[in-house]
Amino acid sequence: MAKTRKSIKKRFKITKTGKVLRKSAGQNHYRGKKSGKRIRKIRKWKELPGPLAKKIKKSLGG
Repeated sequence: MAKTRKSIKKRFKITKTGKVLRKSAGQNHYRGKKSGKRIRKIRKWKELPGPLAKKIKKSLGG
């Protein structure tokens, strides 16, 4: 079995149904000029599209 890429493991999570989720960028600083609505949207996990999800799963050893 191949080694798990820890950097990828920290940035993505895989749901029970096999979807790959990622966090949105832009959460750490310069938040004052972003609207509350935008900050709330950024906070959520987003689903990765098919081809990218496949690559991520492969590099996680699954």
